[in-house]
Amino acid sequence: MAAPSTAHKPRSPKSLDAQRREPVGKDTPGPLGDSFSRHTLSTGEYVVVRRTARRKTGLAAFWEAGQAVIAVPARLSIEDEQYWVPRMVAKLEQGTSAQLGRGGMGSSDEVLLQRSLKLSKTYLGARAVPVSVRWVRNQNGRWGSATPARKTIRISHHVQGMPEWVLDYVLLHELAHLIHANHSPEFWAVLAGYPQLEMAKSFLEGASFAASRNISGLEGDMDDTAEDSRSAMFEG
Repeated sequence: MAAPSTAHKPRSPKSLDAQRREPVGKDTPGPLGDSFSRHTLSTGEYVVVRRTARRKTGLAAFWEAGQAVIAVPARLSIEDEQYWVPRMVAKLEQGTSAQLGRGGMGSSDEVLLQRSLKLSKTYLGARAVPVSVRWVRNQNGRWGSATPARKTIRISHHVQGMPEWVLDYVLLHELAHLIHANHSPEFWAVLAGYPQLEMAKSFLEGASFAASRNISGLEGDMDDTAEDSRSAMFEG
């Protein structure tokens, strides 16, 4: 599903409460299945409203493959949707921002994906759009890896506990591999806008040096070249 790029100011909780006191309307039926709401995220991206007959009561807000989804009962009218959707979107974004503010360490893969999408928009012009970004425990020789053909990224659990700006660099490094598969000049040019680039590279080089003497399995080159996969125990 395509998303617009125009950003807008998110509604405040106060404005949402004021909206609740307005007349609901005349109970116009909404379409079953997935549809785009007239309300958007604070980034300007569309929100999917999922109206199903199976859901009898209550609403739910969650991320699905990087897309904000609000699940509602089939009987929820369009007028009621206009009140509830922005309220649920505000809660969803507030919850995600709180997790990202804590660095996302040890949090869900979905939060890691949202962090990556935010980094891509901030530093890469939103050119890298991964399908999934997840923590893995089977990468002892790499900080991270990417499969450009599948648009998937895996981050080693060894990165957990490192400073946030290091995690962001590892994510950006892998996001850049979705644009350029190798470490070409174009690849490094993509990363040039990240202000902690050199500091993060030095941090990881130091971590690799220490690991080669104290922790089995972390020594070696930063990248493991494969036909469809690029990894990041970064050389550079």
